[in-house]
Amino acid sequence: MGSDVEGFRAYVSARLPALRRVAYLLSGDWHRADDLLSAALVRVLQHWARVSAAQDVDAYVRRVLVRTMLNERRRPWRREHAMDSVPHVPDPAADPDRVAQRLALEGLLRELPPRRRAVLVLRYCCDLSVEETALALGCSTGTVKSQAARGLATLRERLSDGEATEEELWTR
Repeated sequence: MGSDVEGFRAYVSARLPALRRVAYLLSGDWHRADDLLSAALVRVLQHWARVSAAQDVDAYVRRVLVRTMLNERRRPWRREHAMDSVPHVPDPAADPDRVAQRLALEGLLRELPPRRRAVLVLRYCCDLSVEETALALGCSTGTVKSQAARGLATLRERLSDGEATEEELWTR
């Protein structure tokens, strides 16, 4: 384990909300996002000396998050699906249209395969370039482009209402 534990704590304290949001977008569930982030941060802490020396620490940690998510998705118990769920109770003070659009986008993201979802989250929610996304996922830029195109095509196809434009869904 790295000796700069205070540096790790400072980094996590400063970046926790953003990392948690990325983990949520990758997993589609706040509980899984917390588990995913915890597992990824344990891996980051184990190699903190190398991570802190990286040119872009955020990119390194995002890559660990994505790899952890992809590894977790391969586990057999992750293929189980609960049938009964607690209904989502929206905040009455929230804008109902915005909440509905966000929930629609999150639902559509959950339906995508994990790697395609990771490409869309990294490209459009984390605002990474094609090259940065390819580096984070450990694949070619062509794969990122094709997965992004297929993912966006799937999202466009499934946007049945037409009430919200694609741009509104990504920017809210």
